[in-house]
Amino acid sequence: MKAYHIPVLLNESIEGLNINPEGTYVDVTYGGGGHSKEILKKLTKGKLIAFDQDKDAVLNVINDQRLLFVNHNFRYLKNFLRYYNIGQVDGLFADLGVSSHHFDVAGRGFSYRFDGELDMRMNQNSSITAKHVLNIYHEKQLYNIFKLYGEISNTLKLVNTIVNYRKTNEIKTINQFKEIISDCMPKNRENKYLSKVFQALRIEVNGEVDSLKDLLMQSGDVIKKDGRLVVITYHSIEDRLVKNYIKKGKFEGEVEKDFYGNFKVLFKAVNKKVIVPNENEIENNVRARSAKLRIAQRV
Repeated sequence: MKAYHIPVLLNESIEGLNINPEGTYVDVTYGGGGHSKEILKKLTKGKLIAFDQDKDAVLNVINDQRLLFVNHNFRYLKNFLRYYNIGQVDGLFADLGVSSHHFDVAGRGFSYRFDGELDMRMNQNSSITAKHVLNIYHEKQLYNIFKLYGEISNTLKLVNTIVNYRKTNEIKTINQFKEIISDCMPKNRENKYLSKVFQALRIEVNGEVDSLKDLLMQSGDVIKKDGRLVVITYHSIEDRLVKNYIKKGKFEGEVEKDFYGNFKVLFKAVNKKVIVPNENEIENNVRARSAKLRIAQRV
């Protein structure tokens, strides 16, 4: 039986949190509980609040009085901390993107390796699926999704192919969709192309960009002075947002200054260079190939 999820950059992430045994921490991407288990090992009287919107993750929740599990999207972080009368925390950890479990379960529709429904929902109660996006979205919306979230070079051809097909037929399954767009795929680079297409759809279905922005904007309020923000990203869109927020306190534009001319930023980078997995970890964990770790301290 395959593990639900193999943690990436585990030791580096835990070290980055600089854990106080009596502190309060948040893991906003619980998944299989790999990172949470290591955080709990470092705690004595401390507390861990874990978020995951996927109901499958509930089955992995550790029976530990120090753990409070919240089965919701991390974009509601501030609301739930307030609800549970939790003030500021000592550290926040996020392992973004999709877990190993999502890629390995055919019925979830995250991987082009299997046939099945075009689903891709992390929150299975959501009404928006990849099938809905492909069949209902306006072609301009589709263009923006594949261009921005997939960074696909022949976006116009891809969108025209989808729109022309759906005029007479509904797009239902993964294999059907792959067949429809087969002429769009560069020869000998089909898998790379499909990865980008599926990434773009997944980001849209789950509102990943907006959720990440919401999380980062809240992090400055919920993390104590000298507390840590530790984030693992897997594609350039996520990494750019995290990098810009740490550096500028915003996602684009110039850094704001206060009355005295000082930069108005809430975090300072702990690691000047992004941390990436070593060759051994990449060899044993495919998901680690594109992982980047950024650590910042609240100022």
